[in-house]
Amino acid sequence: MSQIPEIKKTILLNAPIDKVWNAISTSKGMAEWWMPNTFEPILGKEFVLHAGPYGDSPCKVTELEPPYVVGFDWGKDWHLKMELREVDGKTEFTLIHSGWDPEKQTEFGQPHTIIRDHMDAGWENIVMNKLPSVIEQQNA
Repeated sequence: MSQIPEIKKTILLNAPIDKVWNAISTSKGMAEWWMPNTFEPILGKEFVLHAGPYGDSPCKVTELEPPYVVGFDWGKDWHLKMELREVDGKTEFTLIHSGWDPEKQTEFGQPHTIIRDHMDAGWENIVMNKLPSVIEQQNA
């Protein structure tokens, strides 16, 4: 069985770590650059991602180290981890989307082998365009 690599995206944001932390560790912050949700930064807390036409995805906070790491289980197979690191007054943001399995399908019947490429392209746009745009608006 071949493995499917995790999705990993890293960007250096021109903002202090506390502003980026607020964008990734609050329901309002995540909704501005990603999708509506019921997230609360509480370890073990269950919440929902409102994924539009794909319906609601159940999640559970599994990692929380303010202001550096937030991670959660997403749906039945995935794990999403967001890491922050201070770099000369700016913030390096890394997103890691793991849990890909060539033998599995999403709750919506999509094989991981196919949906992984779609998600990779989506994360590229979200991390490289939407997140920085939201952060820059907050700094304006």
